[in-house]
Amino acid sequence: MESFFVGATVALVGIILLPFYRVIRGPTVFDRLLAIGAMGAKTVGLVCMFGFLYGRFYMFADIALAYATLNFIAGIAVAKYFSRERSAEK
Repeated sequence: MESFFVGATVALVGIILLPFYRVIRGPTVFDRLLAIGAMGAKTVGLVCMFGFLYGRFYMFADIALAYATLNFIAGIAVAKYFSRERSAEK
C-alpha cells in the first residue's frame, strides 16, 4: 500500500509542475493567478498524501486546511488588487 502512495505522490508532483509553465509565461496576470491557484489546490492533495505516508493524516489534514484557506484568501486579495488597478486606469 505504501508503494501506491509513493507512486501517487510522484505523479502529483509531476501534475503540480504542469501549471508552472503558465505561471512563468502567462499572457496576463489573471492567467498566472489561476495557475498559482491550481498549483495550490494540488499541493493540498500532496500534503494529504504525505500524511498517509507518515501515518499521521490527522496532523497533515490540519496543515492542508490551513494552506487551502491561505491559498484562497491570497487569490481573492490579489485578484481584488489587480481589478482595482484596472478600474483606476479606465
